[in-house]
Amino acid sequence: MVERSDRAPLLDWEEVPSAEKDRQSSPSNSRALSGSPSPGFGWSSCPGGPTPTPTPSADGCSAPPATSSTPVAGTDETLHPDKEGHPSDSGPREVLLEDRMVKWEEKDQIVSVFVVTFNTRSGNMLEWCLPKDMDLEGVEFKAIASGSHRVTTDFIYFRKGCYFGLACFANMAVESTVERGARMKSVGILSPSYTLLYRYMSFLEHQVRLQLQSPGHYSPLEAFYEDKRALLPPSGDCVVTTCPANAWGAAINHSMHPEMKITHPAGCMSQFIRFFGEQIMVLWKLALLRRRILIFSPPPVGVVCYRVYCCCCLANISIPGVGVAVPEFRPFFYVNVADISALENELSYVACTTEKIFEEKKDLYDVYVDNQNVKTYRDGLKPLLRLSTADREKYRKLTEQRQMLLYSQEENGDCVSSEEDLFILFFLEQNNRIFQTLSEVAGSPDPTLTQESVRAMGLDPHGDRLFLLHLLEIYGYDTLLVSEQLCCS
Repeated sequence: MVERSDRAPLLDWEEVPSAEKDRQSSPSNSRALSGSPSPGFGWSSCPGGPTPTPTPSADGCSAPPATSSTPVAGTDETLHPDKEGHPSDSGPREVLLEDRMVKWEEKDQIVSVFVVTFNTRSGNMLEWCLPKDMDLEGVEFKAIASGSHRVTTDFIYFRKGCYFGLACFANMAVESTVERGARMKSVGILSPSYTLLYRYMSFLEHQVRLQLQSPGHYSPLEAFYEDKRALLPPSGDCVVTTCPANAWGAAINHSMHPEMKITHPAGCMSQFIRFFGEQIMVLWKLALLRRRILIFSPPPVGVVCYRVYCCCCLANISIPGVGVAVPEFRPFFYVNVADISALENELSYVACTTEKIFEEKKDLYDVYVDNQNVKTYRDGLKPLLRLSTADREKYRKLTEQRQMLLYSQEENGDCVSSEEDLFILFFLEQNNRIFQTLSEVAGSPDPTLTQESVRAMGLDPHGDRLFLLHLLEIYGYDTLLVSEQLCCS
């Protein structure tokens, strides 16, 4: 039986996590937008709460939105929140959304907690776990990524079966010939959804330091598991939780402690776009086409896991019925060679790895991202890597909007608008614009795509022709005709 004294500190870290905030992978903070079970990666995702104005040096924040086909009302630009931060025109409906969000979050709990260690003779090993009968085969190679010995600390998001995991790694120098001068451990958790794992990062960081300094001290982890464990059905089958439709409304207006903001991937969209520059428009098209995207980077892994999440955000759609039949754009986060068989069966995904051998496995991915270099070995996709005139124009508008927001924050003390909201909403509106136009043309007496209708989507009639043809095929717009002006351009 776990003593109460072990459980008491959990209440403190859960509400206000410890302030170890400067991480080299740090992106800034945001608030989430949309969340729905279909058609994107909402099979186990849901938005969380918002955060205050982002700071460029912070490394994460609010819960990530799912790719959605549920109508989205917008953010501060369209909701006009009142003094309490709630939309002034929502009324009783938002109370209902808050209730629904709370009910959903109660189901998103921890199914396992574990400690992984590096043994100089045996390599990565599962040292301890709860529950004892949990299938954690292979988790030791996810919690300590290949190449982690080169870094002092790191954090890793990953997928294990139908669960998502978060592990915090630390590497401490020791005077021990047996350990060859270094002790490396990782403490992690599994959950049916990745969107609330950020809440426990500070706890995991503290626990991995404790495990390095005092190996074998598991009572805080036992208390944590007893307090947070999920109640799974008697069958033991994985229960994949999804966010209720329109629950984002409650999430985007529910304040989050500033201390939590650096630990969640939703806050890294601004850094993601600054890192890739104009190439973000290439990634946007590939994400919308549900291609298999693999991102390579040496450790640290945490910031690269954030890029996985950001890629998923580029494919958000909020028009009912759109994308229901297309493959889900699933975030796998960190993968290693043990995941090869799983990736072989995936039609659409985005993942990251530290193992260079994946580049040779060309049948596993459609697009390979090495640092800022986006490349493909598929001839049919190579033209999509070239920026069109419309791509550059969209990127220019995105940059202008960001500059205007930063100016407003500096001059007017605007602490409501979020840079992350701006980026996510920008691509959401662009995607909606495309599919709204396609739906209108498909329902018209003359269902023919002309140069004018393509421009109405915000696309280049010439430079984006191939992208548009791929889009029509993937999303099932078979009845649409394409003007000869586009075909012959």
